[in-house]
Amino acid sequence: MTTRLIDESLFENGEYDGGDPPRLTGARCSACATVVFPRQNSCPRCPDGTMAAHVLPVSGRVWSWTLQTFPPKPPYRPPAGGHRPYHVGYVDLGEVLVEARLAVPRPEIRIGLPVRLTTVPAYRDEEGTDVMTFAFRPEPDGER
Repeated sequence: MTTRLIDESLFENGEYDGGDPPRLTGARCSACATVVFPRQNSCPRCPDGTMAAHVLPVSGRVWSWTLQTFPPKPPYRPPAGGHRPYHVGYVDLGEVLVEARLAVPRPEIRIGLPVRLTTVPAYRDEEGTDVMTFAFRPEPDGER
């Protein structure tokens, strides 16, 4: 089965071979060191710096979360069988909060939970390719 990333611009190399998840890439301001994700061309805090690609950490902590029970607005594509609720939240990566899917079972999810970057299927395209998106899963004991 073939896979591809939902948006190559979100990731360090823009490629995915099905192994370790690719690193997320945001941007950092050269003047004030503000970090953003996803990348953008201008700093949201100051007019003086230029934004350069900045690879984000792979581990963080759940800052806030909720259960997404209704289908998001387009360009969301529901998986085969229709929308199924999933957890979504903000993950604190130290330099920036990243909004992401949370691949965490309900009994385990909590604010402050250590999590690690992973990928999950978003949908299958017309050619039968699994389109992968980023998410965060619980950090295995001892990895943090």
